[in-house]
Amino acid sequence: MVDSSKGNIFLIWGGAGWVAGHLKELLTKQGETVHSTTVRMENRESVLAELERVKPTHVLNCAGCTGRPNVDWCEDNKEATVRSNVIGTLNLTDCCFLKNIHITVFATGCIYAYDDKHPIGGPGYVETDPANFAGSYYSATKSKVEEIMQTYSNCLILRLRMPVSDDLHPRSFVTKIAKYERVVDVPNSNTILHDLLPASILMAEHKEIGVYNFTNPGAISHNEVLALFKQYVRPSFTWKNFSLEEQSKILKAGRSNCELDTTKLVTKLKEYHFEVPEVHVAYANCFQRMAALGTS
Repeated sequence: MVDSSKGNIFLIWGGAGWVAGHLKELLTKQGETVHSTTVRMENRESVLAELERVKPTHVLNCAGCTGRPNVDWCEDNKEATVRSNVIGTLNLTDCCFLKNIHITVFATGCIYAYDDKHPIGGPGYVETDPANFAGSYYSATKSKVEEIMQTYSNCLILRLRMPVSDDLHPRSFVTKIAKYERVVDVPNSNTILHDLLPASILMAEHKEIGVYNFTNPGAISHNEVLALFKQYVRPSFTWKNFSLEEQSKILKAGRSNCELDTTKLVTKLKEYHFEVPEVHVAYANCFQRMAALGTS
């Protein structure tokens, strides 16, 4: 049994994952008590036993099924996707509720697509807008489970989009598009982990609940990202574009393209004197940190 006599105890679910690793490093540096687990979320008895063993004050749920090498996998493995993204996510949230534990769920904002009311360069989607993108089974499961999960009074839902780290980790959006033979060029909201993961810990500590678009303010296109990457990290880098129509011919599932409105997030974080940089500024900062580390 874990000693629960001192302050906050964080338990990271999906502990072997990329985002989970960043969170554990951050919490450790902050001097917090942090544990991680790879217990399957859908196994209710195992989940309850793990919660009883660790006795966390806060659960950070980074687990879920995104598919390997990408979300196309979910199209052919729908039962496994539901088991993790729907049954598992709800089970863990419910178990935390029963034990009076706050849970932060790292969810996705890839549940929207540009439309007539939300065109490129127009207003972004706010948290209360109904999901309108079901082009991938992955996104369909995520939007449906979010609707249900919002009813839990212990649950904070953070919608990440195209997350980026300060290295070239294989899961980072930049790493992915830098390796593609061709890329589309569409503005999107992005989540720079360096800027936003500290905010997630802050919000969890204050037991915030509800849904937040969890991205840097603004939208940035693929070409703008790669131009900054070329400027700061890899001067010899080149790339080619193709259209969304051409892209659709090589993908099994569609891809969400949208801008999320971050007014709610920015306003909340101001209460804690925390600021999130605009996405173009954030990328320039990210690539400068990357270059300083010798990454190329």
